[in-house]
Amino acid sequence: MALFQLPVAIQSHVFKSGETAIYYPRIVGLPDRQAEERMNRAINQTVLSLQQEQLNTLPGAPEQMTGHFEIKTNERGILSILFTNYAYAPHMAHGNTVAKSLTFDTRTGAIDTLASLFQPNANYVAKLSAIVAEQIKRREIPLLNGFQHISPQQPFYLADKSLVLYYPLYELSPYYVGFPMFPIPVYDILDIAAEQGPLDRLAADIA
Repeated sequence: MALFQLPVAIQSHVFKSGETAIYYPRIVGLPDRQAEERMNRAINQTVLSLQQEQLNTLPGAPEQMTGHFEIKTNERGILSILFTNYAYAPHMAHGNTVAKSLTFDTRTGAIDTLASLFQPNANYVAKLSAIVAEQIKRREIPLLNGFQHISPQQPFYLADKSLVLYYPLYELSPYYVGFPMFPIPVYDILDIAAEQGPLDRLAADIA
């Protein structure tokens, strides 16, 4: 399989209403229009779900809401995006931020799950959990209720040659820690990576 594929073209758009400003990407110009529509639909749903999540948990109408996105990988048929939404309402001690990520196969528009990155029946949860536990100890990350293992559906994104696992605010650590993120070099997990999957393709040398 050829590794080189052009990055997908991305346009930045913004929705503004009152104190709300939501910036979001739109993919354009893919040869496969169905794949393009599938990806844009998933992006729109993710952006809206973050906004709704904030509205469901805020103590009142937001005084400020801002949505952003970061392109983490756009190469070799892989597009990985991290979306965030910050909101503040009166009487809150501080603002709240929620995040979600999407990783696409840009050839088909399919969304990669954490499980799909690895070989069938690979015990990826145990291997990744051991790496995260070691990072928690080495980086002296404070925990709220200890750490047992990651979730099989742990949020993640791909960045260059790393798999990055992350946790929402308050799930693993106190608020002041922010979003605990655990970058794992793809070379450390190649033994269980799916053949010709995203991790395998990112690890390959430049052709």
